[in-house]
Amino acid sequence: MKEKLHIIPHNHNINRSDREGFNRHKSKVIWFVGLSGSGKSTLANRLEQELYKRDIRTFILDGDNVRAGLNSDLDFTDEGRKENIRRIGHVSNLFKDAGVVVLTAFISPFRSDRAQIREIVGEENFIEVHVNCPLEVCEERDVKGLYKKARAGEISNFTGISSPFEEPENPDIKVPTHEVSLEEGVNLLLDYILPQLQLN
Repeated sequence: MKEKLHIIPHNHNINRSDREGFNRHKSKVIWFVGLSGSGKSTLANRLEQELYKRDIRTFILDGDNVRAGLNSDLDFTDEGRKENIRRIGHVSNLFKDAGVVVLTAFISPFRSDRAQIREIVGEENFIEVHVNCPLEVCEERDVKGLYKKARAGEISNFTGISSPFEEPENPDIKVPTHEVSLEEGVNLLLDYILPQLQLN
């Protein structure tokens, strides 16, 4: 690990609690995890719409969007994936401290990386949502045509095909998108999340 020379974090006068008070709700990190095509981004997007209607300040961090900018220098090797998630964990933590409910949609295939995120943002601030959809269903959907390319050998290190996916062992909530409609899934999330935001 590189030595951190001359880094002294500054404590600002306006803190997270002040921002939460201004927003009139708690901030959280809602972490959607699941295979490509499971419905992570779709769920996050629809959930954000419902939270927005309730005057909750939100922001979505999505896998492809972040890799197109902040993490465009990273590949899809195990090391690249770990660094991708590490960076997003710290960005999510900044949003949390800003008083925002941040929704993240990342495959995040490794349990150790997700445990690291819990540590970064704090156990009490982290909601792990397992978008629980079987590989065969995701592959049938193949909304981006990626599984076909992975099966043809055109994409290496593809999660579920040539790279492992470690399912969450104890997620805070599961949404089986192959069994419930989008609205049913969003309602499951709202029932779980809204009480924790302590709206006032």
